[in-house]
Amino acid sequence: MENKISPFHLAIPVHNLDVCRTFYRDILGFEEGRSSELWVDFNCFGHQLVIHYKPESNTDLHTNPVDGKAVPVPHFGVVLPWDTFQTFSDTLKKKGIAFIIEPYIRFEGLVGEQATMFFKDPSGNALEFKAFKDINQLFSQ
Repeated sequence: MENKISPFHLAIPVHNLDVCRTFYRDILGFEEGRSSELWVDFNCFGHQLVIHYKPESNTDLHTNPVDGKAVPVPHFGVVLPWDTFQTFSDTLKKKGIAFIIEPYIRFEGLVGEQATMFFKDPSGNALEFKAFKDINQLFSQ
């Protein structure tokens, strides 16, 4: 039986719609969908990501330690196939993304081994993209 995952819908705040639209479309390569003067839809690896204008706030980024790294909270992203992660991370490196956590292998040799990377969009939203060496270990303990 095939396990088909339903696309998620995620709406996030951005304080500069034009700059973030360019980032998600031209840097990350997400296809743009519908939009208005206050929001823009994107295809984020088959999921619906919407950036909504919200005035800038001065909230500091919180982090929690994971595998010796300061992981930003909150953050969001997508679990990608292993090869897609490698291609996507190489593309982001070539485009000069400033990583919070550079692409690396987390929990290497352990249950849940995964490639991961963290970076921010121009409005300070933290993003994580990852890939599991064995996708069947996505929820393993």
